Amino acid sequence: MVTRRQDGSAGDADYGRIGSGYRTYRQPEPVFEAAIAAALGDARRVLNVGAGAGSYEPRDREVVAVEPSESMRSQRPSHLPEAIDATAEKLPFEDDSFDAALTTFSVHQWPDLEAGLAEMRRVTKGPIVVLTCDPDLLDRFWLAEYAPAVIATEARRYPSMARIVAAFGGRARVQALPIPLNCVDGFGEAYYGRPEMILDPGARKANSAWSFVPEDEAERSVERLRADLESGIWDQRYGKLRQQESFEGSLVLVVAP
Repeated sequence: MVTRRQDGSAGDADYGRIGSGYRTYRQPEPVFEAAIAAALGDARRVLNVGAGAGSYEPRDREVVAVEPSESMRSQRPSHLPEAIDATAEKLPFEDDSFDAALTTFSVHQWPDLEAGLAEMRRVTKGPIVVLTCDPDLLDRFWLAEYAPAVIATEARRYPSMARIVAAFGGRARVQALPIPLNCVDGFGEAYYGRPEMILDPGARKANSAWSFVPEDEAERSVERLRADLESGIWDQRYGKLRQQESFEGSLVLVVAP
């Protein structure tokens, strides 16, 4: 059974509390949009599960969006279709209703991953595209040094690639997605070369892992980073990342044909 919060959120994060400024920091990154479009192929009718504010919904296809959180649905731009209030584990559609389906930065919040992916497979005739992070690769990001509790939280929440692939009966491929330096989708690793952004409370709030860390511990992590930026220690260790065109961290695209 999926327990839903006051604003309808069905996952572990309370988007009624942390989701108000999400769209300001989490814009669709064109590099990722292109990868998703390629994976969707020529599908015309597409389901977007855990659609949030609609960041990665294709504009040139018929899209049906599903999002349980009222606060996230309210942030969808007017040019996007209104999202249906439903959860991944119980999709209100007939079998084979869609040519393809996608879900982005969402599967780690589903109470029942296997049930949600099975539902996506039930209602989808063609490819299913999952944008997520590989928990085994999260420690590539320097934030693991400053905020180990945040990275540990993410590692616990994100399902392993083996688990996702197994949920598709072993028929899925995992593709690494390098992150561009000026990535406009402000998930944690997007700031690999712009560490000052981690000092921004709004940027942290748009990354749900920070909401699971005690406030005093999160503040100590931020102050350690602030001190190392001011002293130049961060740049001594990681300064080359400021000019590095891309970073291969934990971000992946899982495609089930």
